[in-house]
This record gives sequence, C-alpha cells and structure tokens, in this order.
Amino acid sequence: MRNVAALFALALSALAGAVALPGDVSPPAAAPSATAAQFRRAETVPYNARFTFTRIRYASPYGSRRGGFGFGGSAWNHDYPAADENMQIMLNEFTSVRANTDGSNVFELENREIFRNPILYISEPGTWGLTDEGAVNLREHLLKGGFLIFDDFEEDQWYNMAEQLAKAIPEGQWIEIGPEHPIFDTFFYVENIYVPHPLVRVTPSYRVIFEDNDAEKRIMVLANHNSDLAEYWEYAAQGYFPVDPTNDAFRLGINYIVYGLTH
Repeated sequence: MRNVAALFALALSALAGAVALPGDVSPPAAAPSATAAQFRRAETVPYNARFTFTRIRYASPYGSRRGGFGFGGSAWNHDYPAADENMQIMLNEFTSVRANTDGSNVFELENREIFRNPILYISEPGTWGLTDEGAVNLREHLLKGGFLIFDDFEEDQWYNMAEQLAKAIPEGQWIEIGPEHPIFDTFFYVENIYVPHPLVRVTPSYRVIFEDNDAEKRIMVLANHNSDLAEYWEYAAQGYFPVDPTNDAFRLGINYIVYGLTH
C-alpha cells in the first residue's frame, strides 16, 4: 500500500509540475462559473476508440433558486474540466486503459453521441433535470450495458436525483452496498471506501441499481451519496486536500471506470 501511495503522490506532483502543498491548506474561493459558450469551445474530443471521461450537461428544473439553471449553470460543471482530465491522466499512469489526455466529453443526454461512451458521469444531481427525450436515451444506454455515476450531492438532494432517474428506470430499486462488493476492489484495494466529503460534514454511502434488480448481475447506476470524489480529483495537483483521501478518491474512481468497462 505504501508503494502505491508513493506512486500516486508522484503522479499528483507530476500533474502540478511541482511538489504538492501540505494537506491542511484550504481550497480557494470558487471561481465564477464559465458560460456555456466557453465550455462549448472544447467540450469534446474526436472519437478515437480511447476511453474518454464523459460528463452530462443538463438544465435544472428548479431555476436559479437552486443553481445550475440552463446549460451555463454551476451544477453540472462542478470540478470541470480539471477533475475529468486528471482522472484520465491517472488511468493512463496506473492501468492499461487507453484514455484520452487531450480533453474530455460533455454531452446532453439528448445527444446520441452518448452511445459511443459506455460510462456517463453526472455532477450535483440534486439540481439535475431529465427531459423525456433524455430519459429515453438514458434508459437505452443503461440497458445496452452502459454505466452511470452520480457524484457530489448530499442529504436531501437525493430525492431529486431519484425522482429524475425514475423517469428513465422506473423499475429500478436502490440498494446500499458496502466494502464487500467487488466494484470497490476491481483494480485497487481501498482500505476504507468511505472517503470523507472534502467540504461538508456528512457520512458517505454508496447505493446502486443492479440490472434486473438482481444483486448477482452488473451495476447499472452508482450513486456516491454524501460524497464528492471529483473535488479531490480537481484539486489533486494543488494539494489542497490531504494525500491519503485524495489517493483513495482516485482509487475509487479508477475502480468504477474499470468496472464499467469490464461489466
């Protein structure tokens, strides 16, 4: 474990181009959200059969009162693009997954391009809105073998996520899983899967929907509730958070992606 931790630390310092800062440094104040036009300039990379981190852009059903209104809001793009790109770099460093390192993807669920990408990621689903067309595409994607990851949401934000997802998978039953499930050691062993939320005092939990609601089959949807793994991925190069939880956040993310690509 120490050797792996050392390798992660080396890779993180390579991201920064310098030695990481001590782990007790607080992150900076959030920067103003980029506009939709700014994101659209470099939101996708040409399809080349390599793994590309694929983030879903969405409008919020709650308007500006809850944030994330429209495609230029501050919900779907939280931690973008650094978290996505840093994860791809780590995949190349530690696994045989051939990941793109010159960009990542951002698509609406209404875009059929999602079917070129087996793993989809949604940030802050507490403000997520799912259209009828998006629900049809998401359902098809998941039933064809796709894998959906929810991250960065806390407490009663669960209810909006579950309500929206039910438009696509109304028959889906949520089941909480623990360290015994194989997804948590698909590639890396993680001693404590309950990586603390970097900013909020909550207790992480992991809930999933299995194919056909059968725990012996593959996971179709994974929700990191009371968790924000991508916050660690985003700031890995700056060292704003301690090395150990940052390493574990990457280990979990890599395990998820390897699982999604092999199931």
